[in-house]
Amino acid sequence: MEFTTKPRGIWYHGSNKVFEILEEDSTVTQWRELAEAFSHKPTTLAIDNDNSIFHNGKEYGYLYIVDESIEIDKDIYAHPNTTMGKDLEFLTKRKIKVEMIADVGLPNKEYQKLSKEKLIKWLNSETK
Repeated sequence: MEFTTKPRGIWYHGSNKVFEILEEDSTVTQWRELAEAFSHKPTTLAIDNDNSIFHNGKEYGYLYIVDESIEIDKDIYAHPNTTMGKDLEFLTKRKIKVEMIADVGLPNKEYQKLSKEKLIKWLNSETK
């Protein structure tokens, strides 16, 4: 997937916990939907050809934005072991102030069913 990072853009973090300070080595992204998906704590997450996200997460989630100025390579850096496209995942180099902007809740049952079906197809295609 092609994704363009905007250095002064909004940075998101998804979590199943409530807090005000994001710990060092936490993941941030500029793709809101990806952060929302991560808030459900999936063990498997995939991005379809149409850029739709499907995953097996079931946790209650919260969405945060970084609430201070950050710079790429100074405060955050590209995730060195990402399995996703370039510039989708970054890791924090230090503790960073965040603000909760959404109570994402639980993935609805229809989404969970569709994700399960897509993950099975995706996993089967990956093992061939």
